[in-house]
Amino acid sequence: MPDTMSGGEQQRIAIARAIYTRPEMILADEATGSLDSASGKAVISLLKQMGKRYDQTIMIVTHDYEVAKAADRILYIEDGKLYTKK
Repeated sequence: MPDTMSGGEQQRIAIARAIYTRPEMILADEATGSLDSASGKAVISLLKQMGKRYDQTIMIVTHDYEVAKAADRILYIEDGKLYTKK
């Protein structure tokens, strides 16, 4: 039952559900927001692995720069304008 699982386990199940149909793109909004740092790293690693394995684009929305650093490309919004992270 979901209520017996840890937050990290629940996130992994959510990722499995998202990739099951092998969509071209997965949108993850604060995928690590409620997780401890170890579980968050595991979730990001899993998303990256699945993206590569199934040739999917993974778009992660986050306020956590440590999570953003795992991305191949970083875009950010400031004062309503979109910028590319250098």
